[in-house]
Amino acid sequence: MKKILAELLTIGDEILYGQIVDTNSQWMSVELDKVGIKVIRKTTVGDQEEEILTAFAEAEKRADIILITGGLGPTSDDLTKPLLARYFNCKLEIHEEALQEITAFFKSRGREMIEPNRQQAALPVCCTKITNPIGTAPGMWFEKDGKVFMSMPGVPHEMKKMMTERVIPKLKEKFHTPNIYHKVIRTIGIGESFLAEKIAPWENSLPQHIKLAYLPSLGEVKLRLTGFSNSSSHLESEIEVLVEKLKVIAGDYIYGYGDESIEVAIGKMLRQRKLTLSMAESCTGGYLSHLITSVPGCSDYFLGSMVPYAYEIKMRQLGVKPEVLEKYGAVSEPTIIEMANIVRAKFNTDIGVATSGIAGPGGATPEKPVGMVWIAYSDKHHTVTKKLQISNDRAINIRMASMAVINLIRTSLPK
Repeated sequence: MKKILAELLTIGDEILYGQIVDTNSQWMSVELDKVGIKVIRKTTVGDQEEEILTAFAEAEKRADIILITGGLGPTSDDLTKPLLARYFNCKLEIHEEALQEITAFFKSRGREMIEPNRQQAALPVCCTKITNPIGTAPGMWFEKDGKVFMSMPGVPHEMKKMMTERVIPKLKEKFHTPNIYHKVIRTIGIGESFLAEKIAPWENSLPQHIKLAYLPSLGEVKLRLTGFSNSSSHLESEIEVLVEKLKVIAGDYIYGYGDESIEVAIGKMLRQRKLTLSMAESCTGGYLSHLITSVPGCSDYFLGSMVPYAYEIKMRQLGVKPEVLEKYGAVSEPTIIEMANIVRAKFNTDIGVATSGIAGPGGATPEKPVGMVWIAYSDKHHTVTKKLQISNDRAINIRMASMAVINLIRTSLPK
C-alpha cells in the first residue's frame, strides 16, 4: 500500500523571528494523520522570494501533497500568491466568484472595500479557487504531475475551517487515503533502553504494516503502535492482539492507554477500591498534590496534604520524633517511614505517602548528594519505601520524585 506523504510549508518572517508561534502545523498534522496522510516534513521560510521558490521545488520532490499557510494578505510582504503563479508559470487575474465573495464579506460587516482588498480576488489562472467562508483570502489548489499544492491563509481559524470543510475531503477523494490507526501504551517505572531490551522479541515480530515508536518523557515511556490498512476494523483488532501479547511481557509497567496520565490512572484505581489518600511532601513542595488534584473528581479519594519542609515543622506540626531526625536526618528511610505513617493517621486515610530529598542545587553532602530522594507508601497492611537518585536539576527532581510516588502507590496498592 502506497503511503501518501505531505509536507507543511509555513511562510512568514514573523514565525522565524519568534513573534508568533506556528500552531497551524501541529493541528494540520493531527488532522492529516486521521485520514492516513503522513506528514514527513515541516518547513518554515521567511518573506524572501528565492527562498520560497526553492522551498516549493524541494517539497515537490519529497511529498505528494504540499500544504502552504501564510503570505496571502493584502500587503506588499505577502508573497505566496504571486510566487505560486510564477512557480506554475501562469498569470494572475481577478477571479469573479472570489471578488463577489470578498465584496459580500465587506458589505455584511458594513466596511469599505479598498483596492488592496479587491486584489485578494486576483488568483493564478491555473489554480482551483477554494472558498474561504470566514475570511477574505481564498485558498488555491494546484495540481502538477499527480501532486497537489494547496495554499491557505495563515490565520488559524480561517485555515482550520478551510481544511475541515474543503481541503481534507478533496484530498481523500483524490488520493484514496488508507486507514491509519494508533494505539498508545503508557508505561512507567522502567527506562527507555531497558524497556526496549525487554520487549525486543515482541517488537521484532511485528508485521510490516505496523510500526513501533518510543516516546520517552520525564518519568515514563509511551509506546505508539501505528498501523496502515484498507480495513480499519481488522487493523484495530490486529493491534489489540499485539497489545495483549505485550502485556504478558511488560504488563507490570503498563498503567494506561491513549491520553490517560498516571495521575488519572491512579485516581481510577483509588476510586474503584474506595480508598482515600493523604500526603506529607517535603522536597516536592506540593507538586505531588498538584498532580493529584489536577484530576476532576479527586475529592472522592484525596483528603489533603502537608508540606513540612523545615525540620521544626516535621517535628511540631507533622509529629516526626526528634530523635529520628537527629539520628538519621530528614532525608532518610526512618524519617520517610514516620512521615507516611503519621500523615495517614492524622488525616485518617487508607493510604499515606511522603517525600523527602535534596532537590538542589544546594543542601547536599557527600553522603546525600543532590537528587537523592526517599519516598514512602503506607497503608494498614504494610509500608513500602524507595530510594531514588535522580539528577542535578531541581525541577526534574521534583517532577520525577512526584511521578515515582504515584507509581509507588500503583505498585503497592492491595491486590
